[in-house]
Amino acid sequence: MKAEPKTVRNAGQNIGQDAGSLSKNRLRLWLKLLKSAGLVEDEIRRRLRQDFSTTLPRFDVMSALSRAPGGLKMKEISHLLRVSNGNITGIVDKLCEDGFVLRVTPPDDRRTQIIVLTPKGRSEFDRQAKAHEGWIDAILGGLDADDVDGMIRRLDHLTHTLEEGD
Repeated sequence: MKAEPKTVRNAGQNIGQDAGSLSKNRLRLWLKLLKSAGLVEDEIRRRLRQDFSTTLPRFDVMSALSRAPGGLKMKEISHLLRVSNGNITGIVDKLCEDGFVLRVTPPDDRRTQIIVLTPKGRSEFDRQAKAHEGWIDAILGGLDADDVDGMIRRLDHLTHTLEEGD
């Protein structure tokens, strides 16, 4: 007679689902999250290149700066975007060349630079952000309001769970 798999009951785990199966399903979930996010990101990169001759990292830096009217230090941008200072430096250099951002040295700390959007940069980011919102709406257009709300709730729960572990 074949033995039934042992069941483990954790919060959120179905009765009768063994720990190995749940572990494999969590791995499948992780891979599906990566694939979905990658597909969306690839399409956004393509559209930014095609419609604005820009890159996602440049868009991300301008986005971070748009939410900080007083500007941000390079290390703050790096921290927000989870990339190295070296990566940010090259992006900021190009944005400066294009007139989209300025480096401002505060009089009380000449070793620090604050990066701020110029009026030209704010105008350009506003154009890009409006298009970006439309692209996301179109890309995720196959999801109805219940799908979106449910996914947001579940991802918020995941984020909360992960942040509690810090």
